[in-house]
Amino acid sequence: MKVVGISGSPRKDGNTAIVLKTVFAELESQGIETELIQMAGSKVHGCIACYGCFKTLDKKCVFKDDPMNDYIAKMTEADGIILGSPTYFADITPEMKCLIDRAGFVARANDYLFKYKVGGAVMAVRRGGAIHAFDTMNHFLHYMQMFLVGASYWNMVYGRDVGEVEKDDEGIQNMKVLGQNMAWLLKKIKA
Repeated sequence: MKVVGISGSPRKDGNTAIVLKTVFAELESQGIETELIQMAGSKVHGCIACYGCFKTLDKKCVFKDDPMNDYIAKMTEADGIILGSPTYFADITPEMKCLIDRAGFVARANDYLFKYKVGGAVMAVRRGGAIHAFDTMNHFLHYMQMFLVGASYWNMVYGRDVGEVEKDDEGIQNMKVLGQNMAWLLKKIKA
């Protein structure tokens, strides 16, 4: 079994990556393979609703000028997907929105590529707005017909400067619970 985590942060190895790695540690302790994708520096662009993916039906976006098709392929191959974003102005980053829109169109065009996968969303947040970001990512996961995993609270960890999220004991514990619950559900589905 494998879970791919996608950090929509424009900062490589920032708080969102730390949060995803915290969830990964729990998954890995239960024998589940993980892979972190960091969108930082990838210069992805948004969907233009050209519906080219509905014509080609090749599980790819028709635009080949950025790594989006690599991300979509990794999401398709994985058993579980975790979306992660810092919270900017009470929502996800533009990078994560590009992933949601383009991967979503391709998935819909190809009989919902992510259907029956296990999904989760996590946010790194300085202070407020995380619930809206959480909703945005969860709406995508629901729309993709995935099974969402809950934790012991909303999946947010507080911190601004890199590494500061590790001081949020309650948030970090919640990420561990998310990893444990995701591992449990993956094992039940794959049994």
